[in-house]
Amino acid sequence: MANRITQQELETYLWGAAVLLRGLVDAGDYKQFIFPLLFFKRISDVWDEEYQAALIDSEGDLSYAEFAENHRFQIPQGAHWNDVRQVPKNVGMAIQSALRQLESANPDLLAGIFGDAPWTNRERLPDETLKNLIEHFSTQTLSVANVPEDELGNAYEFLIKKFADDSGHTAAEFYTNRTVVHLMTQLLAPQAGESIYDPTCGTGGMLISALAEVKRSGGEYRTLKLYGQERNLITSGIARMNLFLHGVEDFQIIRGDTLAAPRHLSGDRLRQFDVILANPPYSIKQWDREAWVQDKWGRNFLGIPPQGRADYAFQQHILASLSDKGRCAILWPHGVLFRNEEQTMRARMLELDWVEAVIGLGPNLFYNSPMESCVLVCNRRKAAARKGKVLFIDALNEVTRERAQSFLKPEHQQRILQAFQTFTPEAGFAAVATLEQIAGNNANLSIPLYVKKLPAPPKAGAEGDPPATLDVAWAQWQSDGRAFWLQMDALVETLDGLVEENASNA
Repeated sequence: MANRITQQELETYLWGAAVLLRGLVDAGDYKQFIFPLLFFKRISDVWDEEYQAALIDSEGDLSYAEFAENHRFQIPQGAHWNDVRQVPKNVGMAIQSALRQLESANPDLLAGIFGDAPWTNRERLPDETLKNLIEHFSTQTLSVANVPEDELGNAYEFLIKKFADDSGHTAAEFYTNRTVVHLMTQLLAPQAGESIYDPTCGTGGMLISALAEVKRSGGEYRTLKLYGQERNLITSGIARMNLFLHGVEDFQIIRGDTLAAPRHLSGDRLRQFDVILANPPYSIKQWDREAWVQDKWGRNFLGIPPQGRADYAFQQHILASLSDKGRCAILWPHGVLFRNEEQTMRARMLELDWVEAVIGLGPNLFYNSPMESCVLVCNRRKAAARKGKVLFIDALNEVTRERAQSFLKPEHQQRILQAFQTFTPEAGFAAVATLEQIAGNNANLSIPLYVKKLPAPPKAGAEGDPPATLDVAWAQWQSDGRAFWLQMDALVETLDGLVEENASNA
């Protein structure tokens, strides 16, 4: 009988598979080979585990042990991991054939899940490399008894982050800082039985976080309904594998472009959800703005975003997808809070009185970017005491940086969460503004307009000594100048967008 694998052993084992590809495959492409092999191995080992359990239950009835009813996934003859392991040559072809057979045998669950990696490219992946990969994966048994779903799910998330670290900027399309995701989930407090949606779901981390939050709070997480849409074929497959490996069964991840063709529908309208979490792609320029003018789903109710910035197209899609009790937390760069070109749409959004909080986070929390981020929280069913008001939180300093990585510690998350839950002002950290006050600022949601930094205390000295004026002046300049520099950043981004747009039209 195989032994339980520790979390550290599991992580070392998984990363060891990626190391075998170094020098042959770009780091950004590790995921399209390693994740399918991991999932293939898990399916095969769990099938064997189920087979042995059925054999014991039936007192050795071999036919009974193979019945489809005894297995979560069906494995056609010749498509098991062990079958591929025995193939002497053309290993890539054998892997590709087995994966396609698994998809065909499980159309409702696995259609398209393994992606379209070039397994048969023998220059890139010679037989020797693939055999080494298969033998490496074969050193451990990935049954549920050896590797419970939560542990395998955590290791899978570890691997996603490792791939992000190793591949640099290409990671941004599928990885969001998990400590920020955890904060966003806590802000929305998903409940058992609710529907949860991520319109740009990447590898499914936000959906997994919502599931974990309900589980942590003691709710019946199996009653959650999880939905996502992801444009990238490989990444959407990774999201589905992620949910399966976490033991989730009631989910629907659909591949597609959310702006061009939303796939989660209810009759002739958008499906509506109780909780929406998202980190949409920032300021995309290649989108069909002309179609948005006549959007058949009515997602242009705030206005038409500029061609160079689709941010408020995503924001409107999200707001249009909220149920009557729906709430959302969306991770954005600060520019969405104050850019002049989006002022009218921002004003209309505020008039709905769904904006509940604007939370400014520290730098470097966007993957591989020094940019400061913010969380925009909206709620269609704001508490009576919160109506007509918006909470602003300046959590710029609630961040830690270690080994070139920035993250929110539990105490950072707790301070932000407590300020959100109490909805009360705190000097230098939180402020509550009325919609009238915000309208007086031309619908500008820039946090430094509302949360004023505390002046730095003067240095200790003898009584009557003048304060350390240089220190005080510097602190005051930093405080007063931050809003200005944030808006200057947005102006530069706008000008860059215009230059790129003119170049593409030339």
